[in-house]
Amino acid sequence: MQIRHSTHPAQLPGFDTDGLRRHYLVDDLFVPGEIRTVYTHEDRIVLGGASPSPGRPLELESASPLRSAHFCERRELAVLAVRNSGTVTVDGTEHELGTRDCLYIGQGAVDIEFRAADEDTRFYLFSTPSHASFPTAVARFDEVDVLKLGDQSTANVREIRKFVHADGIRSSQLVLGVTSLAPGSVWNTMPPHTHDRRTECYLYFDLPEDHRVIHLCGEPQNTRNIVVRNEEAVISPSWSVHSGVGTHSYTFVWAMGGENQAYDDMDPVAVTELR
Repeated sequence: MQIRHSTHPAQLPGFDTDGLRRHYLVDDLFVPGEIRTVYTHEDRIVLGGASPSPGRPLELESASPLRSAHFCERRELAVLAVRNSGTVTVDGTEHELGTRDCLYIGQGAVDIEFRAADEDTRFYLFSTPSHASFPTAVARFDEVDVLKLGDQSTANVREIRKFVHADGIRSSQLVLGVTSLAPGSVWNTMPPHTHDRRTECYLYFDLPEDHRVIHLCGEPQNTRNIVVRNEEAVISPSWSVHSGVGTHSYTFVWAMGGENQAYDDMDPVAVTELR
């Protein structure tokens, strides 16, 4: 488990490209036959990737930074199948996930195992501390409500699906959903916003290998950018905007942890205020 320390907005101007990527970009999450995890001090979030091979399951174990006997001893976890399908077994109960389906695992789960149904199956993991236990539950991509937003004139036609939230799968603090951009649309979260009470992380996927997303970060009047490849994540501290534009349409997982679970609790930033 890698560790990423918290940063102050005053540090951002001093980061070169490598510094920005080292602090905020999470790459190499998906390695065949492995579970990779990153522990950020921003709201104590853990991001991870599980890439089991057919016939070779992977078990999620605790790690030294957690100081716990098992991963979910004091944590809750959301799992989303970002590539192909597979099975997640939680304390002996199997949960089959198709592509883009989501599984929520509540605090107190002990044995968590990932199995691939296809070659190159990839599960994205997002975990926050938890102070209450909620039931393990599945949300299907094709069954959750769809919110359609955007306009072709601003290249941001998109569909938003909320999986773990106050009116969906219940959790202690974790919130997670998926936004899919329509062909020809490339902008996400523009106009942008910040979350003074939450950290948000984006995992970009369904992006062709020869294309990139230019992810905006930093305070609204002092922005920087990070070039992101397919299946890479970006950590956005509460003081940072999080928006992006791609050279091709894409999908991304947005997930948050922090003070509350209100989806619309955000501090909007007008496009004209950006620098």
